Amino acid sequence: MASAGDERAAADVLKSLARHLNCLNEDNRSARKRALDAIRRGTIEQGLSGAVLQEVFVCLLKSLLKCLSDPAETCRDTTIQITIAFIRSVPKPDDTLPYLMPSLAQRLGGKEVLEPAEELRLALMEMLSLVVEVCGRHLAPYLDDVMRILQRTITDPFPEVKKESCKCAIRFATCVPEHFHLQAESLLKPLLQTVSHQHAQVRVSATQAIGAVIQYSAGKNVDDVLSHLAQRLFDESPRVRKAVTVVVGDWLLHLPDRYSYFHKLIPLLLSSLSDDIPEISSLAEDLWRQIGAQWEMENEDDLKDKMDFQRPALYASEAGERPGLGCRELVVRNLSKLLPAVGRDIGDWLVQTRVKTAQLLRVLLFHAEDHSTQHLQSLLTVLYHACADTEAYVKTQCLESAKLLGVFVSPEVYLKLLLPHVVDSASCSSAFPWAPLMVLGAILRGSLREALRPHLSQIGDTLAHPDVCQGSQQVLYLDQLLACVDTVLRVSQVDCDVISIQLLKILVCVQSLSSHQEQHREAEELMRRLCEVQSLPGVCELYRRHMTDLLLWLFDSHHAWTGHSVQKTQLEIIAVQSGPVVGEFLSAFMPLLKSCVEPSRDPELRLHIFTMLSKLMLDAGKTVDSQGRFGEYMEVVLQDLLLPNLVWRSGRCAAAVRTAALSCVLALLHGAAFPAERVLSVEESLRTLLISALEEDSRLARLLACRSLHSLLKLTARQLNTDSLNKIYPELLKRVDDSSEDVRVEALKSLSTWFSSLGKNYDAQSCRPHLELLFQQLLLYMDDPDSKVQDSVLDVLKVASEVDRDLLQQQTEAVREKQRNPEFCDKLLQHIYSLEDSHRHVCEQTQKTAHLS
Repeated sequence: MASAGDERAAADVLKSLARHLNCLNEDNRSARKRALDAIRRGTIEQGLSGAVLQEVFVCLLKSLLKCLSDPAETCRDTTIQITIAFIRSVPKPDDTLPYLMPSLAQRLGGKEVLEPAEELRLALMEMLSLVVEVCGRHLAPYLDDVMRILQRTITDPFPEVKKESCKCAIRFATCVPEHFHLQAESLLKPLLQTVSHQHAQVRVSATQAIGAVIQYSAGKNVDDVLSHLAQRLFDESPRVRKAVTVVVGDWLLHLPDRYSYFHKLIPLLLSSLSDDIPEISSLAEDLWRQIGAQWEMENEDDLKDKMDFQRPALYASEAGERPGLGCRELVVRNLSKLLPAVGRDIGDWLVQTRVKTAQLLRVLLFHAEDHSTQHLQSLLTVLYHACADTEAYVKTQCLESAKLLGVFVSPEVYLKLLLPHVVDSASCSSAFPWAPLMVLGAILRGSLREALRPHLSQIGDTLAHPDVCQGSQQVLYLDQLLACVDTVLRVSQVDCDVISIQLLKILVCVQSLSSHQEQHREAEELMRRLCEVQSLPGVCELYRRHMTDLLLWLFDSHHAWTGHSVQKTQLEIIAVQSGPVVGEFLSAFMPLLKSCVEPSRDPELRLHIFTMLSKLMLDAGKTVDSQGRFGEYMEVVLQDLLLPNLVWRSGRCAAAVRTAALSCVLALLHGAAFPAERVLSVEESLRTLLISALEEDSRLARLLACRSLHSLLKLTARQLNTDSLNKIYPELLKRVDDSSEDVRVEALKSLSTWFSSLGKNYDAQSCRPHLELLFQQLLLYMDDPDSKVQDSVLDVLKVASEVDRDLLQQQTEAVREKQRNPEFCDKLLQHIYSLEDSHRHVCEQTQKTAHLS
């Protein structure tokens, strides 16, 4: 009750304002504005007491509220400011609510908002917020008016009005909670429309308002807003993501029916644990810790045993601080409801969704610990799919999740489910056969050495299974196969001794399938590490230990090999990389080669084997002849491997095989792996086939044949009989006319060696016709247009001069008289004369020595 003095003061004020109140009805806008200014000066700015202002405000309110509809914007603005000032100053603003609220509802809450100016709509909302703040629970009778206003203003086009409306909704909900829940649902639709507004601060305000509306509602609309809040977790603005984190955390702590929504709310909060902004992730950790502690306290009786006998953490400290018991239990009890959603979202078309889901999966497994065992089958399916994701970060997170499975799940359990998928990848991921291998490698990285020890043989046998180690040539597949070997070596170390042969087979298979040098280098590095863990001095010792098993491994399938079989490449890798070791196992190696190069086998296969064999025989001392025993297999190599494949057969494939066999013959003769006496035993057959090869269509084959004859002559120097020698030179003479310069030069070199090979068994007198033919034919090439051929012919004739100097001199002088290339003839004759002088000098010295004696 106001005192008599206050009433008199109020009456005096109102009397002084009577004229100005009358002016509020003037048609002139300036007059109305001056009247409003005068009213403000005569009331608010006079410093009157609250009681006086209360009396004055009650009397002025109707007039002021009429001015809210004034056509002049400046008058409406002044009216709003005066009204706000009164509300702030009077002790009982709630007395004005019967007039004030209907006016605000009319102005802002109608089907069409009557206030056109957005700045004034903002001022009116600020007035309403002030009324909610100062009147509090007295606004309960006006619930309809307030809710109608908020429904309109939350979707107002002006962002500032939206923000102020959201703040007002939050205040109103906290002021009249016992009444607010009756109509709370009506605000959700406008709020959900606003929560995706382009302004970040509007989204923040809408998110906070949704939190308050749900908190003070009947609790039946949580499902309606969850998807919208989940979308805000991907918001570019950290402020929005922080607001979502706070709202969800608050629901988990205070929502009356929160137990019914744990499985829906927990993923939202746990997703914030992986936020890029440390402030948000730290906030989420604090909230999650509070939620776990509160739940633990509320369910203390159920958790008593677990609280008294907690098991130690199974992972290292760098994996992160172990969550509290309440947090872990909340995840464990809701995991069966969470994983299906994770499985769906991990394949979402949006990258952001897949990233968040992958992060969430890791957090869930980190909390679930060994309880993830019962969900292992579905988890593996999720991981197979995620490992094939095109987004690298998704793949990385899921591999971290797989590593946690290795920490928490027994190898006996996960190997039983995982290894069949590794062998038969089509049963789980036909499009990505490497996915099970990738998951296996990640799980093994998290496993303990002691836990893996009893299962190493099973792992090694599976990885070395033909369907696994030879299952695909895809680069990614082979990468994962190498990654599994690398992981096994890192985790099990010296224990890998029991699966050494399996790991070696895998590495050989990878090299045989891959065309990438990087993978070859990685496989070779893993071989060296396999040697290190077994304390072996080198790769050769590793092959020495397992060569018998490796050759038997290949021998089991060699009858079915074709030119497309990967085993032929495996044989080459084993033979080349083992170096001198292959020479210790010739008894097993040679039968394998013999079977592969039989004339009935695939030409492409034989071609590959001969190419490999030529490489080995070029460096025979460090490979096949490292023990000096390769000569014992001369008959096998020549009679069974090479000579049958030098026999002419029609077709380009057969020609290519003959060329490869010739290269092998050349390597054998050049490498001198066989003693000369052993070569002599098959000289006739070999010579016949080499001479036949001189007529091949392939330039390379003719060149190899010439070089092979050259090497044969050098190897059997002065040991061939006259008939054998006379059968060779005519064929070489033909090659001097060859279309290939290289073949011509090589044929001349062979003729030079032929002349050098004429020993005591060669009767120059009886074979004079052969020599005449040779000299005549060779002298014809002194006019050859190719200077290189001329030089080679001159060199050959110089060597030939030592066989029958007189005959060559006669023929050369005869040619010289015809003036055919006199320079060439002079050089040759000069050489012959010098030989005569040298011979004469030797004879004189011999006679002097004899005379003195």
